Amino acid sequence: MTVIQALIELQEVDGRIRELEHEMKDLPRRKALEMARLTGVSADLTAAKAGLQQSQERVKSYESDAQALKERIQQLKTTQAGLSSNKEYQQYSMQIDLVSHDLEATEASQISAMDDIPSAEARVAKAQEMFDEAKSGIDAVCSELDERIAAVKAELDEAQKERVEKAKLVTDPKAKLYYERLRTKRWPVVVPLTQSGVCDGCNLVQPPSVAQLTDANAKNGEAGKPQRIVACTMCGRMLYRD
Repeated sequence: MTVIQALIELQEVDGRIRELEHEMKDLPRRKALEMARLTGVSADLTAAKAGLQQSQERVKSYESDAQALKERIQQLKTTQAGLSSNKEYQQYSMQIDLVSHDLEATEASQISAMDDIPSAEARVAKAQEMFDEAKSGIDAVCSELDERIAAVKAELDEAQKERVEKAKLVTDPKAKLYYERLRTKRWPVVVPLTQSGVCDGCNLVQPPSVAQLTDANAKNGEAGKPQRIVACTMCGRMLYRD
């Protein structure tokens, strides 16, 4: 195996590793987006429940106020029954009428508040239905994403092990060092020089001397002779002939 062939095989493994690493970064982001979508639906349900609770509390508040007014009326009537003065009796009657008027208004408000409860309960039921439906779908998606994360991690571990073995096949230390330095800046690192003399990485037409060196490299590889690094004059990628 020539140095160029060994580098190409190493690059193929590195390409898979890059794709898997990219997916490993993307999968948690996708899961977070799904969870954020559930948070939005949950907020709607929380708001609907809060609205129902407020309606129920208003009913209880009016009910408490009404009870207090009824007790007040009863107290006034009890006191009135023991009065001997007609003037005082009339004064108490006026107070009873005023409190009775307040009681009617409070009971009317209580009835109105009670009328709001069915619609509030309906909103909660609808929000709960939407939440349950969304959660079911999101849970399924997240479960699939978790499975894919585990699978990608396993694939990545295997690819890393394969890379170690492929790197051992690159016997030219200089070529390996050049490749390792360049792969973090340019990808892919090893690219063909087309028949028209164009770098397949940056699409720059190379000088004739580069094409000559690349052809000589290919012949040396076929003859089992050492190959040298032939780099693109623009991007620095390692060039070879198909």
